Amino acid sequence: MVLTYFPTRALAAFALILGLGIAPAAQAKPPLRDVAEIDNALMAVAIADEIRKTCEGIDARMIRAFSTLQSLKSRAKALGYSDDEIDDYVTAKSEKRRMRSKAETYLQGQGVDAKKRDQLCAYGRREIARDSPVGRLLR
Repeated sequence: MVLTYFPTRALAAFALILGLGIAPAAQAKPPLRDVAEIDNALMAVAIADEIRKTCEGIDARMIRAFSTLQSLKSRAKALGYSDDEIDDYVTAKSEKRRMRSKAETYLQGQGVDAKKRDQLCAYGRREIARDSPVGRLLR
């Protein structure tokens, strides 16, 4: 048999050349909620959406918001997340509740009671003036 004459190292090298090498163990990805660049940007979209629904005279930059969401999806895919994982992250009721709580906690840290319309709207106007991630989604 021909293969008996090939040393083990030669077989391994040959397999690597052909792309048949042993695949590295799959690294576990953290849940998308734990990927700060994605989760924080999605929180900015959620806050901007709440402001535009609550505050007269403040509107959404819908194309920019859509573009932001598409960029977040592309980034998540580049990080190895599937469409199903991404969809679960943005549509799960438990994630929506968590995001609302996270946004309210963030706003409290900014001195804003999210349940008080005047405070939320004043915050929105400040963010627009600052051109912050939330403000860039509003006009």
